[in-house]
Amino acid sequence: MGNSLIWIPKRLVELGLLNVAAQSPRAFIDYCEADYAGRIAHAAHEVRRSGARVVMLTGPSSSGKTTTAHKLARALRGSGIPSAVVSLDNFFKDVADYPRLPDGTPDYESVDALDVSLINRCLLELTRTGATEIPDFDFGREQRRRGTVPIRLDGGVAVVEGIHALNPRLTALLPADSVYRIYAGLREEYSADGQRILPTRDVRLVRRMVRDYQFRGHSPDKTMDMWPAVCLGEDKNIKVFKQEADLLLDTSFSCEVCLLAPRLAPMRQLLVPDGPHAAALENLCRRFARCAALDEGLLPDDSMLREFLGPRRAQ
Repeated sequence: MGNSLIWIPKRLVELGLLNVAAQSPRAFIDYCEADYAGRIAHAAHEVRRSGARVVMLTGPSSSGKTTTAHKLARALRGSGIPSAVVSLDNFFKDVADYPRLPDGTPDYESVDALDVSLINRCLLELTRTGATEIPDFDFGREQRRRGTVPIRLDGGVAVVEGIHALNPRLTALLPADSVYRIYAGLREEYSADGQRILPTRDVRLVRRMVRDYQFRGHSPDKTMDMWPAVCLGEDKNIKVFKQEADLLLDTSFSCEVCLLAPRLAPMRQLLVPDGPHAAALENLCRRFARCAALDEGLLPDDSMLREFLGPRRAQ
């Protein structure tokens, strides 16, 4: 696609305004959900208008790209266009075949941990025939399972999501006008006393801490241990291709810092006392504590934020 995207700066929102909005919790959450739904609808409209057969969607860690990809595919189907999500994670090679870091450990962040040639072939098949077979990756064993997964999209759109989705190597065989590129990321930061106190990277870190603890059994220490390398990988492998995007899809929710704050506070008790991350987590908790808490039970079951907060808790 021809790229005429104009990049706008992130917006800075005063926490005091959010805390006022939180006094009407249902209306606040409903507004944020409707705002995000409007962004998805706009993205679907732009994809339809482009005539593309393949959408390549990326974003940094905990930007909500996976759920966003599924919601975009659902919006396209709702407009009568067959659509399905293809995760680039299924194209990982067996771990024995990954590139290596200088210390000899596998480089999980490298694009060459993916089977780039197979990605090209599968996407070309989808655009030419509307069908292909993709591999099925076993993350527990870090290798491919036997067999493949069929994808059939006659006349439809494949939404391909993953951290390397905007890397041009993955679409090298496709006609330029058959690909539409989307960068999903948070565009809202928060201030207090005239100072920025919650940048998007910190909001994403808390999203990831909450998700990792709930779904992956990772302690806050483990998530914070990994975070610098994650951010370095983003700068190296994701953000360098940001200017290639045809659309910037904002995945911020103004209400989310008020939903994350009650989940973050108890994590103080899970951290190793006097460990390397104690001071950083204490600082993070102190800043999030300035957000008025919202009851996450008010959040819809299909909210994108459920990717991090998990399903509604039993009362």
